[in-house]
Amino acid sequence: MTIDSVRGAPATAATAEPEPVQLLTPEGERVEHPDYPLELTADDIRALYRDLVITRRIDLEAVALTRQGELGLWASLLGQEAAQIGSGRALTDHDMVFPTYREHGVAWCRDVNPLNLLGLFRGVNHGGWDPAEHGFHLYTVVIGSQTLHATGYAMGIQRDGVLGSPSAGAAIAYFGDGATSQGDVNEAFVFASVFNAPIVFFCQNNQWAISEPLEKQSRIPLYKRAQGYGFPGVRVDGNDVFACLAVTRKAMEAARTGQGPMLIEAYTYRMGAHTTTDDPTRYRMKAEEESWKLKDPIERVKAYLTRGDLADAAFFDGVEDEAKAIAADLRKGCLAMPDPEPLSMFEHVYADRHPLMTEEQEQFAAYLASFEEEVAS
Repeated sequence: MTIDSVRGAPATAATAEPEPVQLLTPEGERVEHPDYPLELTADDIRALYRDLVITRRIDLEAVALTRQGELGLWASLLGQEAAQIGSGRALTDHDMVFPTYREHGVAWCRDVNPLNLLGLFRGVNHGGWDPAEHGFHLYTVVIGSQTLHATGYAMGIQRDGVLGSPSAGAAIAYFGDGATSQGDVNEAFVFASVFNAPIVFFCQNNQWAISEPLEKQSRIPLYKRAQGYGFPGVRVDGNDVFACLAVTRKAMEAARTGQGPMLIEAYTYRMGAHTTTDDPTRYRMKAEEESWKLKDPIERVKAYLTRGDLADAAFFDGVEDEAKAIAADLRKGCLAMPDPEPLSMFEHVYADRHPLMTEEQEQFAAYLASFEEEVAS
């Protein structure tokens, strides 16, 4: 037996990576999977392509705004568009999403105004949308905590007695590979399993938990962890929008009909930095990034559309022009967002006024007023 000196654990024999569910190869060739049949019209595929392109353009504009000092921070989704658009388009109006802070593509699918996403990172609001209106909860920065919120929400759906009915919904919790090491996520797995809660855990395994590679987080593929908790798990090609759509659609339908939770591991790659405060060149090789460029989620859909004469140059140009126009409006709207009134930080904390909050608000108001008194004197 040999011992891994870094981890202090017995070294394991190298095992082949499992083949993920894939319906569209990196070369843009359609393939079938016996467990995940998927029928899409040409309009459906063009719509998915449009979602992918616009989402990426929004993301690039947000990164640029951050570099120019207009946003305090941004967590880019570059490279993960297929995982988010595929899973996001698999949802119904009755479902509820519990995101992290990177699900800009899912937010797009749930009709959340991208400007509201930027407001959070510009520091002018706390997430300016109604979760109930969009079926999309507020962004969560505390790693993994939203999985517990989602599990509790799913248990509520179960107790409403609607599972199996046309109005049934399910919860879906998004998180990254790094979050799987968090206690909150594992506690959510326990509760979801023993209560057979209608929830899908959607892990975007982009292979880097900031600067920590996946091999330092898990000895087995992440989707196999579900087995230990007593529910199924599956790995899907996270750069394949068709496969992400089919796998998520089946898992959500199973949850809505009372078949319990499921873990989806969308195997993808974070092409950009963890956030705009990160420099990935300090911890990963350029060659690794280059190899994943060949699996670009947008290019493979474009290749499929082109090869099958399902879209022409005018369509692709039109999508690009639309994406640029949305980005321009987004920039204009971001720069025009006013700074909030300082006292507004006390709003929306509790449903009703709280005595301690009222006291703090009054103290802060007096503190602000003291500056006006100094100027007057």
